[in-house]
Amino acid sequence: MASLETADDDPPEDGMHRPAAPDGTRLYVVGDIHGCAELLAKIHKLILADAALAAAERLVVVYLGDYIDRGPDSKGVVDLLIEAPLPGFESVHLKGNHEQALLDFLDDIAIGPDWFSFGGVATFASYGLEAPEEIFSPEALLAAQAALRAALPEAHLGFYRGLRLGHLEGDFLMVHAGLRPGVPLDAQTESDLLWIRDPFLGSDADWGVIIVHGHTIALDPEIRPNRIGIDTGAFHTGRLTCLVLHGTEIEFLQT
Repeated sequence: MASLETADDDPPEDGMHRPAAPDGTRLYVVGDIHGCAELLAKIHKLILADAALAAAERLVVVYLGDYIDRGPDSKGVVDLLIEAPLPGFESVHLKGNHEQALLDFLDDIAIGPDWFSFGGVATFASYGLEAPEEIFSPEALLAAQAALRAALPEAHLGFYRGLRLGHLEGDFLMVHAGLRPGVPLDAQTESDLLWIRDPFLGSDADWGVIIVHGHTIALDPEIRPNRIGIDTGAFHTGRLTCLVLHGTEIEFLQT
């Protein structure tokens, strides 16, 4: 069972009102960054400019995970998140499946071939390392594992290990990938929260909250009755998306 951390009381009963962020809160949710440090810096500027005009009592920024892999500067993304958090904001960092792959590789080389095939090579390069050419060689994988352990700053390792699985704000539940239909919120597995696609994306399940997620790329943000998807493929399209929630209003910022 995975534990979903929450920020306030239980969500309201179904059908009582339009989904809303907590009173006095302006909530920013940033989609999958995937090593695009320059785009992260740009979306931060857009968020700060928007917040300056809003004058909300409480500012919260939630990052949906997948900070690393694929893009050119995974290390730079994590450096920025650790060293330059948005001033005056509560920051919440969720875990993506790519961060889980990195953590799994540090413990067990078995995931190495899969991780390197879906983006880990770029993360290795960002830490000044070369991924093994023979990704099915146990010896090469063990050497790569040792090299990554040595290269990771303690602050980065602590960041990866401290990532959350979910975060609730008002009537919106943020997770990386989605939820398993037919399974109660408190019984969702970590694997589904990080990896699920089709069963969740095709479901019209009423979760009692709106699920805000990344993980699955779409050209534009997807707004459905039960979910909002905001992974717009930043590493490929140059479009990093931030969902803005205040009261019952829904807006978007994009690079």
